[in-house]
Amino acid sequence: MQETCSRSFLEHVKQLQALSKEVASLARNSEYEIDMFNEFADIVEKFSPVFDHLKDNDKVMATAPILKAVDSLEKELRRANSLIKSSNSRLVSKQMEDLTQDMGRSLGLVLFASVELELDVKEKIGSLHRELMNARFDKSLSSSPIQTPRPSLESGFVSDFESRKAVEMEEEIQEIVEERISLGIDDVMLQLKHGDDKNLKFALLELRELISAKTVDSEWINEAEIIAVLLNRLGSSKPYNRLIMIQILRNLASENADYKEKMANVGSLSALVKSLTRDVEEQREAVGLLLDLSDLPAVWRRIGRIQGCIVMLVSMLSGNDPVASHDAGKLLNALSSNTQNALHMAEAGYFKPLVQYLKEGSDMSKILMATALSRMELTDQSRASLGEDGAIEPLVRMFRVGKLEAKLSALNALQNLSLLEENIQRLVISGIVSPLLQLLFSVTSVLMTLREPASAILARIAQSESILVNKDVAQQMLSLLNLCSPTIQYHLLHALNSIAAHSSASNVRRKMKENGAIHLLLPFLMETNANIRAAALNLVCTLSKDVYEELAEQLGDKYLNILVDITLSSTSENEKAAAVGILSNLPVSNKKATELLKKTNLLPSLISAATSSTITKTHSTPWLVESVAGILIRFTDPSDKKLQQYSVQHGVIRLLVKLLSSESVVAKSSASISLAQLSQNSLSLRKSKISKWLCVPPSADAFCEVHDGYCFVKSTFCLVKAGAVSPLIQVLEGKEREADETVLGALASLLQDETWESGSNYLAKLSGTQAIIKVLESGNAKAQEKALWILERIFRIEEHRVKYGESAQVVLIDLAQNGDSRLKPAVAKLLAQLELLQAQSSYF
Repeated sequence: MQETCSRSFLEHVKQLQALSKEVASLARNSEYEIDMFNEFADIVEKFSPVFDHLKDNDKVMATAPILKAVDSLEKELRRANSLIKSSNSRLVSKQMEDLTQDMGRSLGLVLFASVELELDVKEKIGSLHRELMNARFDKSLSSSPIQTPRPSLESGFVSDFESRKAVEMEEEIQEIVEERISLGIDDVMLQLKHGDDKNLKFALLELRELISAKTVDSEWINEAEIIAVLLNRLGSSKPYNRLIMIQILRNLASENADYKEKMANVGSLSALVKSLTRDVEEQREAVGLLLDLSDLPAVWRRIGRIQGCIVMLVSMLSGNDPVASHDAGKLLNALSSNTQNALHMAEAGYFKPLVQYLKEGSDMSKILMATALSRMELTDQSRASLGEDGAIEPLVRMFRVGKLEAKLSALNALQNLSLLEENIQRLVISGIVSPLLQLLFSVTSVLMTLREPASAILARIAQSESILVNKDVAQQMLSLLNLCSPTIQYHLLHALNSIAAHSSASNVRRKMKENGAIHLLLPFLMETNANIRAAALNLVCTLSKDVYEELAEQLGDKYLNILVDITLSSTSENEKAAAVGILSNLPVSNKKATELLKKTNLLPSLISAATSSTITKTHSTPWLVESVAGILIRFTDPSDKKLQQYSVQHGVIRLLVKLLSSESVVAKSSASISLAQLSQNSLSLRKSKISKWLCVPPSADAFCEVHDGYCFVKSTFCLVKAGAVSPLIQVLEGKEREADETVLGALASLLQDETWESGSNYLAKLSGTQAIIKVLESGNAKAQEKALWILERIFRIEEHRVKYGESAQVVLIDLAQNGDSRLKPAVAKLLAQLELLQAQSSYF
C-alpha cells in the first residue's frame, strides 16, 4: 500500500512540475500585461526546485495530508493556466494577485503536512510560500489616472467565489495542523527517547517547531522530562542531532529560569562541555548555552571542575569564530570569580584573570597567584603575555611592601618571569634593583630565605645594559662576594660578568680594576664548586682585557700554573676557554710569562688537542676555539724567531690554517695575525737558489715562486708552502667582514719590497685580486686602507691593470666620492695608476 501511494505521489509531482513549466511559459509569451506576467513567471519557475526536493523525499512525503495539499496546488496552477489564456481585461492583475496567494495557501498545506522533511528543504518551501503570499501585481492600477470601473456581476461572482475558497482553504489547513499535532506529539516523545538517528532528527525538528509555536506548554515539557531526555541523548547522537538539541535547550533556557536549574547539574554540564570539543557550529551553540547558564552561582563552581572545560574555553577564546570567542571570553570572565578557575586558566595560557588578582585581589589571593606562577613551567610566549598583561608591577609591589610570605612568593614568580629578555627591561623600569641589593645586604634572619631568589633576579637583570643606570651596582656586588652562600656567590659572579661585558661598561671595569677586583676573585679559581669556579674564571677573563699590563703581576706564578692546570685537565670546555682566554690576554712583551708557559708544555698540548680532537669542530664551544687562536699570537711573536721555531716544530702552522676554516670569525682573525707574524720572517729564512752553502740542492718542489728561493714550512714559515694563501682569500670572499683587516695583513706580508712583483703575480694567479677589490666595497676603513696598499702593488703590473682595472675603477671612484677622507690619497694614487686621474691631482 505504501509503495503504491509513493508511486502515485511521485507521478503526481512530476505532473505538477510539467504543469508549472507550462504556466510559466504561457505567462512569458502573453501579449497583455507583459511586465506583470513576466514577474508571475519568475515566481512560478521557483516551484521546479521545490518539486525536485519533494520527488527526492517521496518515501516520506506519500501521506494522505500531503497528497491532499498537492491536489489543491494542482487546482490553482490549472486556474492560472486558464486565466492567462483568457486575459484581456485590466482587472486581470487583481485576479492574478489573488490566484498567486491561493497558490501560496496550497503550498502552505504542503509545508504544514511535511513533518519529516529536512530543515533546509522546509526553509526553501517556506521562503517560496512567503513570496507567494506577499505577491502584488496591481501597482499600475493604484497609480493610474483612469477611473476603475465598478465591478460587474461577473467580477462580483468571482470575488465571492474566491472568498469562499479562501475560507475553505484555511479550514482545510487547520484540519491538517490538528491532525499533525495529534499524531505528532506522541510519536515525537517516542522517537526522542528511543528513535534511531534518522527518526530522532525528525522528532527534534518537530519538537523545535512545537516549542517555537507555543503549541506545547511548560507543563507538558516538565511532565515529559524533555530537558533530561535531550541531555541524556546528547553524548551518543550524531553531530546534526546534537546541534538541534543544544539549540532547543538554549531556547528553553532563555524562556524559563526553572529550565536552567534542570540543566545545571554536573552530568548535564559535563555533556555540554564535551560539545566544546566538536565542530564549529556545535561549539558555538554549546558555549552560548553554558554562558546562558552561568548566571547561576552553582554553575561557576561546577564548570571549573569539569576536566578540559577551561582548556577548551581558552582555546576558543583565540579561535577564528568571533561569536564563540566572544562568548568564551564572557564565560571565562564569569568563571574567574573563583580563584581556582583563574589558576586553571593560567595553566591553559590565559593569564588576565591571574594578573587581575595580583593587582586587586586579597592578600591571600595575591600570594596564591604568585606562588602558582613561580611553579609554572612557562614558555617564552607565556612569559611575554604575562609581561604585557602587567604582571611584573604588582609582583614588585608585593616584594617591596608585602609581608615575608608575600615577598617570597613574589620574588620566586619574578625569577620565573625574568628568564625572558623582554621582561628584564620591565624589571629595571619597576625600580627593583635597589631593593634587591638592600635585601642582599640585610642581616635580618627572617629575610635570609629571600636572598637566593633576589640574587638570581639580579643575575638576569644584569644581562641588560640598563642595569648600568644604577651607579656602583658592581662595587656593591663585589663587596658581597665573601659574605654570602655559594648559591648567591654563583648568581653574583654571573651578574658581575654580564655587567663587565657590556660594551658601554668601560668605566665600570676601570673602577673594578682600581678596587682590586681581580685580586678578590683569584681565590675563587681554586673553588671546589665547579659552577662558582667557572663563573669566577669567566669574570676574570672579561676583566683581564682591561688590566693588560698588570695582569701577569697580579696572577703571579701561582695562578698562572693554576690556569694552565685548568686548561690541561678540566673537562669543561667553558672553563678551558676562560682559562686560555686569560692567558691569551697576558702582554706578549712579558717574556717571563712566556717562558713559564713554555715550561708547562701548554703549547704542544693545545696544538695536539686542537689538531687531533674536537676543539676546532663546529659543535665545540666557539669561545674555546677563539681562546686557543688568541694565545697562539703570543707564540708566533715575530721578534722572537726561536719561539716561532719552537711553535712551528710543534705544528702551529697546520693548526692556524685549519682555524681559517672555523665558523668563528674571531678565530679566523687571530689565526691570520699569527700567520702574518710568521710570514714576516720567511724572506730572511729562505734558502737562496744560488747559495754556495747548499751541498745537495733541494728538490724543485721546494722552490718558492714568491720568495724566489727554497722554502720549507718548518724552517721558513712560508705561507705559500703551508697552503695558507687560498684559505686566506676564501675568508675575504665570504660574507663576514670582521677578519678582513688581519687577513689582508697576512697577504700583504707576501708583497714586501723584495717580493712585491712575485707576490702580486701569485695573488692574481689564485684569483685573489677580485676578493681584495670586494673589501673596498664593503670593508671597514682600516681594511680598505690595507686593500688599497696591496692593489697599488698589484696594479704596478700592466697585465693586472688591464685585467682588473675596469672592475676596480667603479669601486675606487665611489670610494673617492663617499669613502673615508683619510683614504683619498691612496685612492687617487690608484686612479692615477689606472690613468683615470692625473698624477698632480689635488687628491694627493
